[in-house]
Amino acid sequence: MRLSVVKLGGSFATSPLLRRWLEAIAGAPGVVLVAGGGPFADAVRAAQPVMGFDDGAAHRMALLAMNQFALALAALAPRLLPADDVPAIEAALAGGRVPVWCPWPMLRGEPGIAESWDVTSDSLALWLAARLAAARLVLVKHRVAALAAPGLVDAAFARFRAAFAGEVVLAGPEDFGVLVSR
Repeated sequence: MRLSVVKLGGSFATSPLLRRWLEAIAGAPGVVLVAGGGPFADAVRAAQPVMGFDDGAAHRMALLAMNQFALALAALAPRLLPADDVPAIEAALAGGRVPVWCPWPMLRGEPGIAESWDVTSDSLALWLAARLAAARLVLVKHRVAALAAPGLVDAAFARFRAAFAGEVVLAGPEDFGVLVSR
């Protein structure tokens, strides 16, 4: 089975397409789901300039935001199972479940990942895909353009892409078929 990492953008948190994406992901073989930060990361972005905490704290809070969205997604679909390390991801896959990555434990203090807004869930999904030797990364986004389009992915994405040997696929809001086309 070819492993795919699927990053579901946080903007789907309030989308009417969220349930359809979760059904498609839950039904796809060999998928690891990475949740964006969604409204939880938006709260961190809004609070940082008001409170004045540094980018390191904001980065760690954004990792926790990804954890929160991952837990919310897992609660919405019974085949999804939160997983916070490689053994938990492998166990979920072996058990026929779809692991939803909770990045905080694995990435806390990870030396190759800058603690800034230059590294968001897109690059972290790519980091995980490389770590798992996945065949591909699927980025599911509401706004679809070329990967090189300004603002589509974070500033660190190109650096993480260089370390990933697999395919990177960009999927739009209703591109559910991308999960079964191999």
